[in-house]
Amino acid sequence: MTTTHDQRDAEHHDDDVEVEVVEVVSVTELLDEEGNVAGEVVETVEIIEAVDADGNEAAVAIDVVDVLDADGTVLDEVVEVVELDPAAIDAGGSYADEEDDEEDEERPESPFDRPGRWYVVHTYSGYENKVKGNLENIIKARELGDRIHEIVVPMEDVVEFKNGKKVTVSKKVFPGYLLVRCTPSDDVWFAIRSSPGVTGFVGSASKPTPLSRREVESILHVKAEGVEAPTKRSRPAHEFELNETVRIKEGPFADFPGHIAEINEDQLKVKVLVDIFGRETPVELEFSQVAKL
Repeated sequence: MTTTHDQRDAEHHDDDVEVEVVEVVSVTELLDEEGNVAGEVVETVEIIEAVDADGNEAAVAIDVVDVLDADGTVLDEVVEVVELDPAAIDAGGSYADEEDDEEDEERPESPFDRPGRWYVVHTYSGYENKVKGNLENIIKARELGDRIHEIVVPMEDVVEFKNGKKVTVSKKVFPGYLLVRCTPSDDVWFAIRSSPGVTGFVGSASKPTPLSRREVESILHVKAEGVEAPTKRSRPAHEFELNETVRIKEGPFADFPGHIAEINEDQLKVKVLVDIFGRETPVELEFSQVAKL
């Protein structure tokens, strides 16, 4: 059993320094195997605040933990003194630990913390959305909504160059796969496996392997604390290859052939070696300025 009481005393000193002491005592009984009191642990926390005539504040916490036997003899004592920030002490004399405040702050929701576990389901390539629709119909027909919670086909925005033009298209991150968040059970496994277009789970045949927190948050693009992340990933895609022969479409070297020596996906440019007066000259061009032969 634990009992706690606190006491507040204020003292005014002759040197114009005001001192206020808040004492909190907590007593926990130690019981033996038969339930008899064998001793107790007494923790005394004193929070001392001082304010001088100029308004300067200081605060310190003294934490004393005594372990006593049944006769009241002190067997062990631990004393810790911690300097506090006066601004962090509330009106009731309690000290608000910064670490506790951080834990209480609202954090972005992680899909990993939703009910159930996330599993990867393998499907025929190109049938991911059809399989998702089939599963949703099965969930309704068999009333499995309380155990199969969510089905996701991960998508991403991809920048591609087609016919010399830059276009943004939405593509599947993992063709031939989708994610299912469910509460495992034999009938859930059967319902998913028997769905048309599903070839199985990722993991052992008898027991699918759930995704880890890092895998779920990476695939579903959960932002780290304090970092703004896009809702979808974006990456450039192109149809060019190193050493490939291309034709320059515009500029001073229009209609010149050349072969690609370097591809810069970050800047969406290629470096093409063009034969000028018998010498290979590197020319830097945008993806849209060259065409495949």
